Amino acid sequence: MGFALPKDYSPNYTYSDYCQWEGRWELIDGIPHAMSPQPSGKHQRVCLELVSQLRDALSNCNKCEASLPMDWKIGENTVLQPDLFVACFPFIDSKFIDRAPALVVEVLSPSTRTKDLTVKRAIYLDQKVKYYLIMDPDTEEYLVLELNGNEYIEAAKGHDGKFSFQLEDCVADVDFSTVWK
Repeated sequence: MGFALPKDYSPNYTYSDYCQWEGRWELIDGIPHAMSPQPSGKHQRVCLELVSQLRDALSNCNKCEASLPMDWKIGENTVLQPDLFVACFPFIDSKFIDRAPALVVEVLSPSTRTKDLTVKRAIYLDQKVKYYLIMDPDTEEYLVLELNGNEYIEAAKGHDGKFSFQLEDCVADVDFSTVWK
């Protein structure tokens, strides 16, 4: 039998606290979550391949931009760092984004897998992220979830193949067959 700390006694950190921390963290509902250890080489390779494809696909789009991790300040007590994202609003000169990206990508790792598949999925749904792309380096499979009303539906999954992300005024095609090399 375990002891559960009452919610009133749980830590409740804010964005200003978060800004003082060293290392990589996320803040979810006032609770800090360490982003360590650092991602594996395969994790990083998947991120680089995806961001490269997305940047190329969006090179003629004046509105949408792909990015590697950056703070997404959802509220005073929630700050996430998606592995990469596409935002269809200006953010390059900002310290953080404060609106939902059109596409969020999480590359699963052992230390964040459960959080990415449950907690962050629920937050992305609540924030109305149009596409949530989950990449699994262990199985070399992807899952594209697309917002449909108030739920995510499975739009595509597999090892290879292509998918066209319809982003406001732009389309970003991704070829998953090149991601796992």
